[in-house]
Amino acid sequence: MDPLSAGQRSAFMRNIRGKHTTPELIVRKLCRDLGYFGYRLHRKDLPGRPDIAWVGKKVAIFVNGCFWHYHNCGQGSRVPDSNSGFWAEKFQKNRARDAKNIKALRANGWRVAIIWECELANVESLSCKIKALLQRDAHNDLKSGLLK
Repeated sequence: MDPLSAGQRSAFMRNIRGKHTTPELIVRKLCRDLGYFGYRLHRKDLPGRPDIAWVGKKVAIFVNGCFWHYHNCGQGSRVPDSNSGFWAEKFQKNRARDAKNIKALRANGWRVAIIWECELANVESLSCKIKALLQRDAHNDLKSGLLK
C-alpha cells in the first residue's frame, strides 16, 4: 500500500525531471573536468535524444536513472508494490525503447555509452569509461564490453 494519497503521489511524480537531472549534471561536469568540451544536449534529431552528444565525433552518452530504466543493480531492479502491473509494463517498454534507440544510433555509425546512476559513486571508473568512449576508434566499439 502506498503511504501517499493518489494526489500526493501524482504531484510527486510530476516534479521528477526528465532533463538536466543531478546525475546528468555530474556527468557533464566530469566531461568538462576531463577536457571534453563541445558536446550538445538532448539533440532532437538523434534517436532517443542522447543526454550528451559530440556530433562531430559521433559519440553519444545516455545518463540513465537506475529505477526508471530498470537497471540490474540494487536500486533499479525492483518493481514498486503499488500498481505493480503498470510499473512492470512501463519498465519493459522503457528498456525496449532504449535498445531500439541505441541500435539506431549504432547503425548510423555512432558510439554509444550508457552511464547508470549507480556508477556515479565511482568517479575513477566513470572517468575511465568516458575516456575510453571518446578515445576509441569506431570499429573497436563493437568488440568492447566496456561500452554496453
